[in-house]
Amino acid sequence: MIADTLFTFTTDVKTAAEVEDLIAVRADQFWVAEADGIVGFVTFGSFRSGPGYRDAVEHSIVLDSSVQGTGVGRGLMQTAFDAAAAQGRRIMVAAISGANPGAVGFHTALGFDHVGRMPRIGQKNGQQLDLILMQKMLSPR
Repeated sequence: MIADTLFTFTTDVKTAAEVEDLIAVRADQFWVAEADGIVGFVTFGSFRSGPGYRDAVEHSIVLDSSVQGTGVGRGLMQTAFDAAAAQGRRIMVAAISGANPGAVGFHTALGFDHVGRMPRIGQKNGQQLDLILMQKMLSPR
């Protein structure tokens, strides 16, 4: 996904060891879906630093195209919602590339609200890309 899409603005492809380290550090914030190998993952972490943002997390979800539309992504997201709420978080943020309208639809179907758009803030492969911000309230407080 990093090398072949505009869905993430990063260009730094991660090694297997870097991914293993990320999973180890975020053991209570990282889940993998498997079906004849890894077909997707979801993870979350702090939205921004500082105590004023302690209730918010930002997530990343990646799915292999072979499982899109099968409920795997919805299941991963529900696991992340439940875990974040159990950790006292009440808001989950999605930051989505404007080049990924499928992700906007997916998040809308999961109850995320569109809260902003940052035009041409991202750059990748010589293109300027919008960033779409969405959020979901996990639990009232």
